[in-house]
Amino acid sequence: MDFGFILTNALGELVSPTTAAYALAALGLAVHFGYSGLLNFGQAGFMAVGAYGFAMSAIHLGTPFWVGLLIAVVASVVFALLLGVPTLRLRADYLAIVTIAAAEIVRYVVTTNSLTSVTGSANGLAAFRQDFLRLNPFPEGNYFGYSSPDFFYRFFGWGIVIIAGVLVWLLMRSPWGRVLKGIREDEMAVRSLGKNVYAYKMQALIIGGILGALAGMVFTLPRDVVQPSNYGTELTFFLWTCLLLGGMSTVLGPVVGAMIFWVVLSLTQGVLYGLIESGTVTWLTTTQAGQLRYILVGVALMLLMIFRPQGVFGNKKELAFT
Repeated sequence: MDFGFILTNALGELVSPTTAAYALAALGLAVHFGYSGLLNFGQAGFMAVGAYGFAMSAIHLGTPFWVGLLIAVVASVVFALLLGVPTLRLRADYLAIVTIAAAEIVRYVVTTNSLTSVTGSANGLAAFRQDFLRLNPFPEGNYFGYSSPDFFYRFFGWGIVIIAGVLVWLLMRSPWGRVLKGIREDEMAVRSLGKNVYAYKMQALIIGGILGALAGMVFTLPRDVVQPSNYGTELTFFLWTCLLLGGMSTVLGPVVGAMIFWVVLSLTQGVLYGLIESGTVTWLTTTQAGQLRYILVGVALMLLMIFRPQGVFGNKKELAFT
C-alpha cells in the first residue's frame, strides 16, 4: 500500500472544485443558521436550482456564461421567496420542514419523464461548459501539477469562495449583520426595537440561497454534467457536517470544515481500499469500504460534538442560542 500516494490524493482535495463547492454552500448555511438562526435542511435544493438554471440556459437558450450565472442567481432568489414567504413568520421548525421537502420536490420534478427534453430526467444534462472554458485565461501547460482547464476550475471555484467569504465577513460586521445576529439570539427583543424581523430573515435566506446556487454551478462545471442523484438529502447533511466541523458562526469555519471533510473522506477511502487490495483486510469489499468511510466520519463528528461542539473556529459563547 502506497501511503505517499494516498496522502497526496487526500491533500489534493484541499483545493479541489468539489471542496470549493461544499465550502461555498456551507458558507450559505452559516448565513442561514450560524448568523440568522434559520434551520435550512434544503441547501441541496438551492444547489440543484443553481446548477439546472445555469445548464438549461446554456443548452436550450445558448446564453453566454455570465448570463447563465445571472439566471442561476435569479432562480435561487425565486426559490428562496417561495420557501420563505409562507414560513418565516412561523416557528423555525416550519422552515426546516419546508426546505427539506422542497429540495426533494425539486429533485423529483427534474427526474419527471415528461420533462426529459428540458431537464434530461434521471440522465441529467451534459455539455454546457463550452462558453465557460472560452473564458480560461491560462494557456495550455502545467500549473502546480494541474492542466490548464483543471487549474481554471480551481481558480474560479476558490475565487468565488474568497469573494463570498469577504462579502459575508463585511455584511456580518455591518449594522445589518448585527441586527441579524440579534434576531438569532432573541427575536422578540429585536422586534421590540422596531426592526422588521421578517424582512431580515428573508434577506438572509436569499443571500444564503444565492451562495448555494453558486456552489451548484462550481460543483457541476468540472463534471460538465448535472444529474439529480447528486442533489439528494444526504448532500445537505454533508454540508451541515462541514459547517459543524468548522464552526457555525464564522466565515472561515465552513471553508476549513469542507477541507477537513473531503481530506478525511479521501484519506479513509484510500487507506481502506489499500488494505483490501493488499489482502490485509479480507472481510470488506470495496463497496462496503465506501460506506464505512462515512461511518468513520460520523463517529469523528460525534466526538467533535462531545469535546468541541463549537467547531474548530467556533466560539462557545455563541452556542447559547442553540
